[in-house]
Amino acid sequence: MLTRFTKFEIATAIAILFHTIGLVGLLFFDQSFFLAATPFNLLLSFTLLVWTQSEKNIRFFLFLAACFVVGIIVEVIGVNTGILFGDYAYGKVLGPGFKGVPLLIGVNWFLIVYCCGISIHTLLMKAIRRVAEDTGKEPMTLKALSVIIDGATLAVFFDWLMEPVAVKLGYWVWSGDGSIPMLNYICWFVISLLLLVVFHFAKFNKQNKFAVNLLLVQLMFFLLLRTFLK
Repeated sequence: MLTRFTKFEIATAIAILFHTIGLVGLLFFDQSFFLAATPFNLLLSFTLLVWTQSEKNIRFFLFLAACFVVGIIVEVIGVNTGILFGDYAYGKVLGPGFKGVPLLIGVNWFLIVYCCGISIHTLLMKAIRRVAEDTGKEPMTLKALSVIIDGATLAVFFDWLMEPVAVKLGYWVWSGDGSIPMLNYICWFVISLLLLVVFHFAKFNKQNKFAVNLLLVQLMFFLLLRTFLK
């Protein structure tokens, strides 16, 4: 029966199911129980993204590794020096780590940058094809700056939406009065920008409907938590 559905549809259904369970659990039931499942949810999303990635090649895995390694490095610098992002510390929700940084944060950097890159790439390609159809001209070349800057902006928006929820749930905590410094968003933009340069120029298939769907699911997840979580 499952053969009647594409892997993108199956992955999207799984993501919606587990995010819905997590949302309901965090809002109406024992938060500690559902918070303990956060690492599982992140790893599940990661697994589904890799599964739905078409034509996986060495360049895709190099990009994945770059996101993980760069994500861990910049977070270690941030946590231990305050030079990047600001003065903050991680809680225990996200599991074991290195130098105060949960290893799953590297996975999270890949999830966000990859999903934002794929989403912007998909949106711009559709717009380019529509213009080409309307004008009867050959499709234009996708501009690198469009993918990179728009993708980084989307990543910062995602972080802005997630930050208050993450603090309430104990993923991490900001020092001082607990306010989120502007430096955090500046660093998010710059680092996402650099990783999206790698994303754009790395030669791997950038059509993944599930990545777009997962980004929308996670945006809705954090939007509802930001609105209703007490």
